[in-house]
Amino acid sequence: MTALHDTNGAAVVIGGGLAGLMTALALAPRPVLLLSSAPLGLETSSILAQGGIAASIGPDDNASLHLADTLAAGDGLCDQRVAATILAGAPAAIERLMQLGVVFDRDTDGNLALGLEAAHSRRRIVHAGGDASGHDIIRTLVRKVYETPSITVCEATSAQRLIVEDNTVRGVVCQTERDLVAYATGHIVIATGGIGGLFLHGTNPAGSCGQGLALAARAGATMADLEFIQFHPTALDTGSFPLKLISEAVRGEGATLIDENGDRFMADTPGAELAPRDVVARAVWRHMAAEHRVFLDARNLRGIDFTRRFPAITSFCRNAGIDPLTQPIPVRPAAHYHMGGISVDKHGRTSVEGLWACGEAACTGLHGANRLASNSLLEAVVCAGLVAQDIAATAPAKRRPPRMTDAGAGCDPTLIRPILSHAAGVLRDGDKLRAAARALFPLAASQQAAGDPAIVALMIVISALRREETRGAHARTDCPERAIRATRTTLRLCDAFDAAQDCVPDLVS
Repeated sequence: MTALHDTNGAAVVIGGGLAGLMTALALAPRPVLLLSSAPLGLETSSILAQGGIAASIGPDDNASLHLADTLAAGDGLCDQRVAATILAGAPAAIERLMQLGVVFDRDTDGNLALGLEAAHSRRRIVHAGGDASGHDIIRTLVRKVYETPSITVCEATSAQRLIVEDNTVRGVVCQTERDLVAYATGHIVIATGGIGGLFLHGTNPAGSCGQGLALAARAGATMADLEFIQFHPTALDTGSFPLKLISEAVRGEGATLIDENGDRFMADTPGAELAPRDVVARAVWRHMAAEHRVFLDARNLRGIDFTRRFPAITSFCRNAGIDPLTQPIPVRPAAHYHMGGISVDKHGRTSVEGLWACGEAACTGLHGANRLASNSLLEAVVCAGLVAQDIAATAPAKRRPPRMTDAGAGCDPTLIRPILSHAAGVLRDGDKLRAAARALFPLAASQQAAGDPAIVALMIVISALRREETRGAHARTDCPERAIRATRTTLRLCDAFDAAQDCVPDLVS
């Protein structure tokens, strides 16, 4: 029997990455129950982040320039008003992190050191610990969370189902190490991260399988832009899972892409290696499809000490038997970031009353069809604050025991990875997407441990099938042109099931 606990008005935040930690801290001194399936901060994409945080704080920069770069990368699908609000909050976000104890890298004059990444027109990437930004930021925030008396941390606790009545959140059912528990609350924030664990090659932790999206979808929430998945073009091409990331900052410092013959195959592409990520990922993917190997050549970078600038990358390259100072680094595209997610408004509210989302699990409209590098950590920090402000201004929910719901069967993406990777990778086409829908439909409708990952994968496939164009990170080889009018995609789980049934008419009675 599931034990029911009343949170006594506390908000429940699901997720121990940057978005979850910052939401919990921003809600203080309001009581918060912070749920994390792993030890706090670990097994999150945030802790793996190398690039840093984009902020227009340089003397030659401003929020308008940052916005222009973001809109260009987003390929017509950014929500300009939302993007302007989030990007304008960048300097304050950096200041807030420093107040919490984060130590950012500085130049010889003591000013914040600003790096350059692809598709940015200015140096505006703030780092901590060189290429260990995520690790340093998360380590500091985890310590701060533990020191905050208003935050109760529940580790080894996986949210399985939301309890929803009349489209209003009433609680959440969780699996702990020992048993099932339910927490009654009228305020829940989903900050569970991305979906890279649904692919054969990804840079996210293996457990990043879209659990937050499945929670929200089963609760009836609307999703947005699910087809837009960013594949990082330069993941270290080894047999590990997840793949280690070779930060875009390496290309920002002058590294080039070559093949086994030493040919720089992107030299004639506008922007070359610093073109938007989708352009670089497709170029690498096509070159590999032509039976070439691809390498990142960082052997002759000028003006930097590679080992000191990129200590983490140097370490894991050498652990893989590669010396980046004397050898080119083998790379391949890998699922890296989900621009789509749970549809939210400017306050982080979903279509379900009492349910908010922020970080990678949410779709704010900032990223559009293709995320600009280092805007993701920025979005997590700024939007966590916006969510906390909105919750603090919300009247307490009526407290009465919610009705219990089933807990599901856990989360196992093993069956999903080959299906989604084949159909919804860097290049897609309608036939592969329809075949994937047919394969995913029975899994999504089942009570198996593959059910939740299959639900997320099915919604991605249906969204990709409906977008009959090539835009941003969504590339259809059977629809190579860009539509004249840019429109966003929204989807609910019931709509995805209806659309999937059209792909499997033999299953419809």
